[in-house]
Amino acid sequence: MSKTPIKATLAPKPPAGQRPKPKASIVWLASYPKSGNTWTRIFLANYLMNTQQPVPINQVHRFGMGDSIAKTYRMVARDENVDLNDVHVTLRLRDKVLRGIIANGADVNLVKTHNIRSLAYGTELIPPKYTRSAVYIMRNPLDMVLSFARHYGIDVEEAADVIGRTDNSNASDSSTVWQFLGSWSEHVKSWTQSAPYPSLVLRYEDLLAKPEKSFGALVEHLGMPLDAERLDRAIRFASFDEVKAQEAKSGFAENPGKSETFFTSGKAGAWKEALTDDLVKKLKTDHRDVMKRFGYL
Repeated sequence: MSKTPIKATLAPKPPAGQRPKPKASIVWLASYPKSGNTWTRIFLANYLMNTQQPVPINQVHRFGMGDSIAKTYRMVARDENVDLNDVHVTLRLRDKVLRGIIANGADVNLVKTHNIRSLAYGTELIPPKYTRSAVYIMRNPLDMVLSFARHYGIDVEEAADVIGRTDNSNASDSSTVWQFLGSWSEHVKSWTQSAPYPSLVLRYEDLLAKPEKSFGALVEHLGMPLDAERLDRAIRFASFDEVKAQEAKSGFAENPGKSETFFTSGKAGAWKEALTDDLVKKLKTDHRDVMKRFGYL
């Protein structure tokens, strides 16, 4: 586990004519969609800022970036009309996008991703050479599937099928490029298997039940000093009551618009009343091994 303090400083200029060596500075904030990634980033924004008022949820993007932002790919391509619907065009640009992220010379660049840690058409999606460490947030698929269905505007039966498919991906749209997810089980296994850099695995349910311990482990993983008062305040400022109130007042820019609100109850165990017995059986059958490994069975 890294203990090196974060220093977001610019690297010294290299000698004339010599390109700086890329620094492996990306800390991946990875998750399957609707598993707690946004909540984690809101906590980090509040811990980093350490102010007496909550950081506005529509400012959270300033404390990290995504690896699938269409605007970034157009900028790298130097072509506003580049065809990002073409998966191969997107993948050819990906390495240049990641190199652009680390080009600031900072020790740490927080990068949100929903991509599986694997290959897509031969392209390595999460290159170790650019990676400092990873944080993986997972959620019980029985609960996650309910949020997944709302988020994508589909029924729960279809969502249960989708998260069990090896070829599950999000196609490009006006704001994001292709994202390669795979099934929930494949995604979890890809991020929790051995990696050549430090990794921290956080369960959504533990963030709810033991926030001081779980969010504290995140702070320490990032190499920041752990301060109890600061930790407590950041947890409170990232609470669901707080973020729901902010969304009701100002909206949330990251809401794709397929559901009325981005933040719902944020509770664990809603599946017990919301899922049919047949769907529970299907999900447990599809994902039994990984659910058992991480305490969901």
